[in-house]
Amino acid sequence: MLFRKKIEPRCAYCTKGSPLNENEVACVKRGIVDAAFHCGGFCYDPLKRVPPRPVKLETNKLSAEDFSI
Repeated sequence: MLFRKKIEPRCAYCTKGSPLNENEVACVKRGIVDAAFHCGGFCYDPLKRVPPRPVKLETNKLSAEDFSI
């Protein structure tokens, strides 16, 4: 998922941007912009992107019948 081909462009993980806080990025081309913004100069940096946390398994909803064949 981290290196997939079709990534939604966002300034939050562009090589030309530096994060200021959770909602703003300092862009070399556009100045201070929203982290969700993107422009034509977008260049993906996979090291800046934080992947979503995995879903936690809820074991309290499982029973012995769920594990039998």
